[in-house]
Amino acid sequence: MNKNTLNIGLILLFVLAFIGFNSLYVVTEGTKGIVTRFGKVVRASDGKLEIVDPGLHFKAPFIDQVKALDVKIQTISSSADRFVTSEKKDVIIDSYVKWQILDAATYYLTTAGGNKMQAEELLRRRINNSLRSQIGRLTIHQIVSGQNSDSNTSTPEDDNVFDSTDSEVVAVASQSKRDEVMQNALKDIGASAKALGIKIVDVRIKQINLPPEVSNSIYQRMRAERDAVAKLHRSQGRKEAEAIKAHADREVVVKIAEAERQARTLRGEGDAEATRIYAQAYKQNPQLFEFLRSMDAYKKSMTSGKDVLVLKPDSEFFKFFNNANGAKATN
Repeated sequence: MNKNTLNIGLILLFVLAFIGFNSLYVVTEGTKGIVTRFGKVVRASDGKLEIVDPGLHFKAPFIDQVKALDVKIQTISSSADRFVTSEKKDVIIDSYVKWQILDAATYYLTTAGGNKMQAEELLRRRINNSLRSQIGRLTIHQIVSGQNSDSNTSTPEDDNVFDSTDSEVVAVASQSKRDEVMQNALKDIGASAKALGIKIVDVRIKQINLPPEVSNSIYQRMRAERDAVAKLHRSQGRKEAEAIKAHADREVVVKIAEAERQARTLRGEGDAEATRIYAQAYKQNPQLFEFLRSMDAYKKSMTSGKDVLVLKPDSEFFKFFNNANGAKATN
């Protein structure tokens, strides 16, 4: 075998390997395959599109192309949109949809060759229309309170929160009413989605809010109401504080008066006891008692040493200034 024959053999082997490689394709798990030949889908003997399941498959090399369709559950997250209630009031609804390819052939034909963006746009329109229909039948009161649209009864608490004016407050819709809206929307778009070869797995409303311009005015009103309540509580607190202070002052006055009364009583009892003791002592030795009293009087009258007393020589004050012979002292 010469060199040229060897080269030709290698080239043929490479060409065969390349053709064989292009004759095989793999459909991964979670996807479905649709084979197109010269831009047209390959159909089975019954005229239906040939759907290829996951696995290793053969195709005509170079002329067949495989379009992979993701059949796993997918999510469409819609941006928050404005809806109108039966009262002609706006609400902002944020929702998302879980969907899945049910019929790959129908999906391929109705979405311009399996165009996912087109499919999501079609679903987004349908869910938007369905939600508008559902929300348009309800009032904000019913969405928040969970009250049925055919019910005319309401609780006092509901009447206090909403008065059918522009001051309704919507933070998040009640779970029961939100579930009802989502179930109705799921039923509404279920049939139309099947026409696209799509199964709607779930429809969820994440949040229902008021428009920003309405929310700001509501928050201002709520703040004013809270300020009024705070002022009321503060005034009541000051009133109670004054009452407590007045009661405490009265208690202080009463206790001081009672203490002074008890003090006077005790002082009176003490003075009476002292007088009694003095009287008993005086009775036992009147001369000694009189002498001691006179000594106290002398001491108090001559404390500074500069006192001047103007008295008669025979005054009772000089009673104990007598000399040894009993004669009275003279100036």
